[in-house]
Amino acid sequence: MEIQPFNEAEISAFRAETAGTAERIHFNNAGASLPPDVVVRTMVDFLREEALYGGYEMEARHRNRLDHTHTLIAQLINSNPDEIALTENASAAWDIAFNGLPFQPGDEVITTEMEYISNMLGLLNAQKLYGIVIKMISNDAAGNFQTDALEAAITPRTKLIAATHIPSTAGNVLPVAAIGKVARKHNIVYLLDACQSAGQIPLNVAAIGCDMLAVTGRKYLRGPRGSGFLYVRKAMQDKLKLMCFDGRTVTSIDTQNFTVRPDARRFEWYEKNPAVVLGLQKAVEYALNIGIDRIWQRVRHVASLFRNRLGELDGITVHDQGDELCGIVTFSVTGIPATEVRTKLAAKNINVHIGLAKSTLYYMNRKGLDGIVRASVHYYNTEEEIEQVCRELRSIFL
Repeated sequence: MEIQPFNEAEISAFRAETAGTAERIHFNNAGASLPPDVVVRTMVDFLREEALYGGYEMEARHRNRLDHTHTLIAQLINSNPDEIALTENASAAWDIAFNGLPFQPGDEVITTEMEYISNMLGLLNAQKLYGIVIKMISNDAAGNFQTDALEAAITPRTKLIAATHIPSTAGNVLPVAAIGKVARKHNIVYLLDACQSAGQIPLNVAAIGCDMLAVTGRKYLRGPRGSGFLYVRKAMQDKLKLMCFDGRTVTSIDTQNFTVRPDARRFEWYEKNPAVVLGLQKAVEYALNIGIDRIWQRVRHVASLFRNRLGELDGITVHDQGDELCGIVTFSVTGIPATEVRTKLAAKNINVHIGLAKSTLYYMNRKGLDGIVRASVHYYNTEEEIEQVCRELRSIFL
């Protein structure tokens, strides 16, 4: 079925429903998107009511509404609600999944050069604690992930494949379904960081073939900070150690034993911010109502226009490579530190971010980069905003 592109009226409506678009050009959606107004209203309304009636009382009153969050997230990624645990962010979700695996000395973990710093720290810590072996698969010269190299790296000691769908400091997209096919072929656990892809790219965990998937709410999902979730395939849940326990973890307890609940909510803390949960729910609902396929088409269109316009400016180098690119656009200005570019654009009410070398250490080291400008666009950004940013770059630096 052909995907219908957004028309001008729809884009205007998205912007009218996002107060922040009237104040500035926001090209930092890979850091934290501007939330739709309905997300903010949902949280504020709940907090006001909570202040009048009490926290526990409000949670009980809205129990069914809060529980619906798991259902909507499951719809977003094509899973079951009992495979979803709510977390504070993707790093927390990734840590729960990774640290739940029973590693032994000599176990091999295969990752990619695009792995995020938090995940790399987890791998390095497991290397210190358990003596695991980390294997890294680099992209080829064109910026594409080498699936054949991944398969060639697998041995009988391979315990886990850990990949990041979209890296923090580059615009390429890893072929996660192809990676999943390799993982399933060799019966290897597959952990996917979808921090940057959820809300930007259609996600189908069944088609991807991952066992676990970590997501944050504040980025392309346009949810609140402090929100995220972990997907754990049903058959995988009993294979993960529980690192922490509280009242939500179990269905029963006596002085000698306890029974762990039979779903992914065993990985949740009972105490969480209901307003944030409802904000995340509303953001997921908002994205689903628009259609992730349409969002993905629009994001790629806007990002492609931006890369093309940047490529026309002397003194600017666009760093993104690969057959499939996303809404993250990375570039540098000759002779100008990325921090200075960000500061001067911020003075013009233009938000961009810095991609630090440590954020994706393997990739940035291989490219010889110590920092780049990361400008990440979303479906509510416009061609006019692209033109304005390029004009500002030309007048300030070129």
